Amino acid sequence: MALQGITENDIVNYLIHTPTFFERHADLLTAVQLTSPHGQRAVSLQERQMEMLREKIKGLERRIIAMIRHSQENEAAIERLHQCIRAVLVTHDATQLPEVLCTQLQNQFLIPQVCLRIWGSNGYALKTIATTLDCVQPVSDDIRSFARSLTTPYCGVNTGFGAAQWFKDPSSVASLAMLPLLRENQVWGLMVLGSPDPTRYSTDMGVELLSQLAEMVSACLSPLFITTSADSNNGQP
Repeated sequence: MALQGITENDIVNYLIHTPTFFERHADLLTAVQLTSPHGQRAVSLQERQMEMLREKIKGLERRIIAMIRHSQENEAAIERLHQCIRAVLVTHDATQLPEVLCTQLQNQFLIPQVCLRIWGSNGYALKTIATTLDCVQPVSDDIRSFARSLTTPYCGVNTGFGAAQWFKDPSSVASLAMLPLLRENQVWGLMVLGSPDPTRYSTDMGVELLSQLAEMVSACLSPLFITTSADSNNGQP
């Protein structure tokens, strides 16, 4: 809209750069009538400004509440990880580590199903004491290849992944997270978390905590491995 060559932008710029305008014309603050966003009633410029400030304050309050909630969630997650690590540290029998880890994760993070497979890698072979554990069952080449392709944990709907068959009740798993276990960039295992809730593990969720969880599990299971030469049977038991 233009008025005798003056545009709305000209008026806006004038008011912005002339802060004393409303001091000289204070009566305009009450004379100017605007439509309230909370109905069709007319309000003064001052009232409209107060409404805008109230909305801004409400928005800031919502952000603060969200920040507090996230902080509390992070503190709770740290405490759960602490309990898991503590349980591992008091486990002196290395062969019990896989079961302790899976049980702790399942209980602390309320994960319906947790399963684990380890197979070693180039330069890292399973110790003899570990070769009879449940987590050292045969793993297909496709699953191993998939695990090696993961740069971060995978989260999403269970579309029939082979690793989902490791669960005690695979038919009930609607979504899952797959965590590659690494040591010096070598993948030697895979931990899988499963839930009947299709939204529990989604493709758009953050994986920072899951990545840290994978690092913790990898470190905790390191006593089950022995360093070998790079060409020693691909690290297989």
